[in-house]
Amino acid sequence: MNNNLTIVPTADGSNTIYNPQVGENYHSKHGALQESKHVFLDSGLKYFLEGKDAKEVSVLEVGFGTGLNFLLTANYCTANQITLNYTGIEAYPLSTEMIVQTGYDQYVPTEIWQSFTGAYPSALTHKTELNSFCHLHVAHCKLLDFQSAQKYDVIYFDAFAAIHQPEMWDDTAIAHTLQFLKPGGVFVTYAITGNLKRSIKALGLKVEKAKGAPGKREMLRASRP
Repeated sequence: MNNNLTIVPTADGSNTIYNPQVGENYHSKHGALQESKHVFLDSGLKYFLEGKDAKEVSVLEVGFGTGLNFLLTANYCTANQITLNYTGIEAYPLSTEMIVQTGYDQYVPTEIWQSFTGAYPSALTHKTELNSFCHLHVAHCKLLDFQSAQKYDVIYFDAFAAIHQPEMWDDTAIAHTLQFLKPGGVFVTYAITGNLKRSIKALGLKVEKAKGAPGKREMLRASRP
């Protein structure tokens, strides 16, 4: 666990965490909350659910980090009575104390926040129920060590930027991640590069540019036919 992590404010008033070992924030400096809502909740989960009368959805997140993407997703699914099976992959899990310091309790109902912070330690070892709709497991391992028989409807790819963690964005890492995406499933990430587009297209997915979160013109969304 890195003890030199610091809480830093972002442009929309929400906090993120700066990791000096990686040399980067966990979220966009232009707005942690805005980025999480736009890239993952709106362009990922809601895009996948649009037009479906879904009662259940499964999400895999690469780079669980602070849990902000999960919190927004859990809140949306609980409010809409959709059963959520959520798996996060995180090689270096934050402590509960560090997560509490983010102040993300102000963005979701108290029940969601309390059940998340209470369940988080056990979610690091096994699938844990937060409420009657949400189940969380945080796989404490590196991406390439993650294995699962389960396939997912939506993948949130939220690793640190390629400039800081190039191994998370190479062809091997992307192919390993996308093997867990169901047919008809959606993959979203805040980044968009020529290499990433080529890598995903080569795996047979349909790639599209979508409008980026504040501070980024575009982001990438891909779907498996």
